[in-house]
Amino acid sequence: MQRRCILIAALTAALLKADDIPVYRNPSKTIEERTEDLLSRMTQAEKVGQLSQGVLRPGVADPNAYIQPIRSGAIGSYILGLNSDDPAARNTLQEIATKQSRLGIPLIFGFDTIHGLRTVFPIPLAISCTWDPALFEKLEAVAARESRAAGIDWVFGPMCDLARDPRWGRVAETFGEDPYLASLFAAAAVRGLQGQDPAAPDRVAACLKHFAGYSAAEGGRDYNHTNVPEFAMRNLFLPAFHAGVRQGALSVMSAFNANDGIPSTASRFLLTQVLRDEWKFSGFVVSDWEAVYETIPWGFAADEAEAARRSLTAGTDMEMVSTTYRDTLPTQVSEGRLSQASIDASVRRVLGVKFKLGLFERPFTDAKLFRSAMVQSDGLALAREAAARSCVLLKNEKLLPLERSLMRIAVLGPLANDRDEMLGTWPGHGSAADVVTLAEGIRAKIPAARVEVVRGCPLLETQRTRTLTDGKVVVDESADDARTATIENAVRAASQAEVCILALGEPRGWTGENASRARLGLTGRQQQLLDAVAATGKPVVVVLFCGRPLQLTTVLDSAQAVLVAWQPGIQGGDAIADLLFGDAAPSGRLTMSFPIDVGQLPVYYNRYNTGRPVLEMVNYRDLTREALFPFGFGLTYTSFSYEPVQIKTGETDMASALITNTGTREGEEIVQLYIRDMACSEGARPQQELRGFERVRLRPGESREVHFKLTDEVLGFFGRDGNWRVEPGSFQIWIAPHAQTGTPASYSR
Repeated sequence: MQRRCILIAALTAALLKADDIPVYRNPSKTIEERTEDLLSRMTQAEKVGQLSQGVLRPGVADPNAYIQPIRSGAIGSYILGLNSDDPAARNTLQEIATKQSRLGIPLIFGFDTIHGLRTVFPIPLAISCTWDPALFEKLEAVAARESRAAGIDWVFGPMCDLARDPRWGRVAETFGEDPYLASLFAAAAVRGLQGQDPAAPDRVAACLKHFAGYSAAEGGRDYNHTNVPEFAMRNLFLPAFHAGVRQGALSVMSAFNANDGIPSTASRFLLTQVLRDEWKFSGFVVSDWEAVYETIPWGFAADEAEAARRSLTAGTDMEMVSTTYRDTLPTQVSEGRLSQASIDASVRRVLGVKFKLGLFERPFTDAKLFRSAMVQSDGLALAREAAARSCVLLKNEKLLPLERSLMRIAVLGPLANDRDEMLGTWPGHGSAADVVTLAEGIRAKIPAARVEVVRGCPLLETQRTRTLTDGKVVVDESADDARTATIENAVRAASQAEVCILALGEPRGWTGENASRARLGLTGRQQQLLDAVAATGKPVVVVLFCGRPLQLTTVLDSAQAVLVAWQPGIQGGDAIADLLFGDAAPSGRLTMSFPIDVGQLPVYYNRYNTGRPVLEMVNYRDLTREALFPFGFGLTYTSFSYEPVQIKTGETDMASALITNTGTREGEEIVQLYIRDMACSEGARPQQELRGFERVRLRPGESREVHFKLTDEVLGFFGRDGNWRVEPGSFQIWIAPHAQTGTPASYSR
């Protein structure tokens, strides 16, 4: 009896104690209840603090500078700087926020985990060439696990922009030029990053960026003006974002660009009408770096107060880095220029995500587990698989795969043994020490062979001295002799080898943000190196390391085989060696078209027909408008044939084609479905649109019929009101190995 009374007393005390806990600290309450309770307790300064994001740069700034803003609740989020590779500093600031501030609201820490954190995978453009969203979901799960272990709660990805101009450096971060395929990868990224429960210790919040139209920058120049009309915006530039929202992404980043003169950060059409009203997005929107302030130099806002007011009311909840919200919003509310409700709505959304991430219950990361969580065996295996499957074989004159009996191989070029360059743009916390280079991968593959590695030339002409005289650049050519001698060393090695493998491309620093290019050829003297080696008459394989489609006509002239390896990450060397020596077969297919010449750009496949289609092929006097290598193109070590498309009508109409392996090796084909809507009442549709694909693995001589359902999802489009619709009429249907090939079948419904 006494024991029972003690138990009852303990339970009663626990219940009374629970009643004393504020609702917002009670995990048994709903997120809505907790959010409203916390919002009711906050001062105006604390509310605006939740809408403000700073940058954490340990070792750069005085740590004491962070203490007072956090303690007073004047800031609610930090970007972890690139040198923040240990969660201890993050935990220190989180302790101030949760234990020393008035309400103990945790900070949320964001970072650009773009293609892995420490286990660096191939860049997104490369990953899209696998045409395997399920593989990407696995990669993103590893990236989420490592990020959360490093104290990162929230990653600025996936990037959902459409890549249509390779001069733009950020095509490296995209999933290519097709909205259907990009949508599949965007959804896969959200699943991989957030999982079923974003609060789990190995998951993070995703952030869809950059909303929207950013990639349509004039001339491929970053941060530039865009002019995307609404119908094109809805059908080309928005679908990948929509897919991410449907998958449950917790945040969206507004873009740097101004479309039709309106900065995306202050676009009510994008951020409120489309994102919230039409798509019912419930997470929060963060601006890109200082993009709220930049509405002033755009000429859209007159001063910081107007920049803050127009951005917040358009739908940008959190300001990244610049401080116009913190500096002006409280005064604007008190003066009646801004409603309290608009601030409360944004704070509500930010707090909601913090609750969904479990930050109130688990604000800290275990710094002791940080090192052991990085570069685990499953991540390494995935990195090798992804690097191999993302490579695209563009040319092969019966040279690949190489014979393992080769005894003398020359591995040449500035990227043959460069660890740092393999990491690519936005490498997270990637370390060159983790990288397997191409030379190392080849040596490991055939240890009995003599593999001579010669750099040949610099990746850039850094040995030249440039001075400015009377407004003109004067170049000192005095270093040419040393550079020529280096090319001569490469020629000597090539002359003694049975085969030459040249690792060429562009610097990783010339890709990514603020890395536009006006010319797309090999940098420095790499073309001279290639020509000199080719002149020896020895067989040449070119392995291209790049973050965008390059101009390759002169490369193709000098090489018997060309393999695009992109920026492959830490397992690139082993993966490429697997392909070169036939332990794996190339299966990647291009997701962005390669031009013949920069003057053609853009050359994306899903262009519109004109009123004079007969003249389309000759509308340049000196060059075709067709791509050198179109979307969907890629070779492997066998060949396939396609029978004509057959249409079968019934309860569900079907398109089918018989695919046969006509080569001598087993191989994988990516069979692609394209459509064309011949007449659309709301506006012309592209002359081809990818609407499905299927992987087919066939033995030599084996055939298989591949079927695609012709559903409303396949045949429809987004109307100008944002709704998906299908109109009756005529269509063309292709089942083909890549875009702009094959004969379509006619279909009506």
